[in-house]
Amino acid sequence: MYQVKDLTEVTVKDLWKEVKGEEEWWGEINERVLGMVKLILERSLEEELIEFLQASRYVRTEARKGYRNGYYERDLFSRYGAIKALRIPRARQGFSSTILPNYQRRQAEINRMIREMFIAGVSTRRVGEVLVQVWGQSVSAQTVSNICQSLDQEVGTYHLRKLRDDYRYLLFDAIVLKVKGAVKAHKKPVLTVYGITLEGKKELIDFRQSSSESEGQWEAFLRTLYQRGLEGKQCKLIVIDGCAGLHRALETVYPYIPVQRCWAHKLRNVSNHIRRRDQKECMGQARRIYLAENRRAAVKTFRDWKSHWSAQYPEAIECLSRDLDELLNFLDCPVSHRVKIRTTNAIERAFREVRRRTRTMSCFTNSKSVDRIIYGVFSHLNKSWKEKPIPEFTQRT
Repeated sequence: MYQVKDLTEVTVKDLWKEVKGEEEWWGEINERVLGMVKLILERSLEEELIEFLQASRYVRTEARKGYRNGYYERDLFSRYGAIKALRIPRARQGFSSTILPNYQRRQAEINRMIREMFIAGVSTRRVGEVLVQVWGQSVSAQTVSNICQSLDQEVGTYHLRKLRDDYRYLLFDAIVLKVKGAVKAHKKPVLTVYGITLEGKKELIDFRQSSSESEGQWEAFLRTLYQRGLEGKQCKLIVIDGCAGLHRALETVYPYIPVQRCWAHKLRNVSNHIRRRDQKECMGQARRIYLAENRRAAVKTFRDWKSHWSAQYPEAIECLSRDLDELLNFLDCPVSHRVKIRTTNAIERAFREVRRRTRTMSCFTNSKSVDRIIYGVFSHLNKSWKEKPIPEFTQRT
């Protein structure tokens, strides 16, 4: 042991010299604590069984309600580590412990952690490997998959919940994912709606898998939103990427809300009609249209651009001019809001997070697995946005 003549001369550094390696030291503490928890649990289970049987071991009384039937061992996962080989008593007539519910080997926190790891992009096999490092015990890929299936009920509740009608702007778009079929994989669009509230908070409101981006599929999705409370009474603008089926569906379900065409998508289409050597100059001038202070100035900028390039690229001019009115609707909104609502980039960024999560998956096994991943990513994003309004929307205009 460490010896000193004067206790006042002992420093923390001196004391740590007498302690084993830090990791080993903390490991021993954790092992001792888990050992004590195991002992307490086993004694508590014994007491619970005695109360259930109304008799102690080897005691024969008229009040006895049954007989023991040995023990079985089970590992118990906790947030602090794995308690291995926990001895659980049994009774011949059956004994259900209230301390450890039947077959519940992991605490709810561990299940949530496994689900969050899976949603974050950790594969089912890799989750098991990580748990070995944390608890000294692995779980199979199938067990991880079974735990993640508990998301199905949450997904159903999410799709049926009542919707608020406090969105100033709505953005609609779709992401296409591959899903296995009976014979081959199919590309399935996931129709999505993103909203910005009156307070400037963003939210991924809902999503639905569909067979296509046809008018019928979009209309079915929009009608479901409307019936659940999203009537659009506060909505000033709906932003879309130019999908014809979506545009027609909006004219049916939300006919009185102005539609804004996405400038990013439109300029991409325009650039397809321009030779590479002229793209930088031509597209640079086209971008000045949406940077104008108001609609009148934007129209003038468009006419200048048109007169300069119409002889060389008439198809590019036609591509932009046929949708110009809807491309300029965002100019009727507050200046500080415009950068967020002239494109569908906000919802595209959410899709990038989905793609990051699914990059290692060439194809989903079924539609339910698609719902779990999309719901998990959207829930994570919504939670991170909950108390963070968009800065541009908190400015006075």
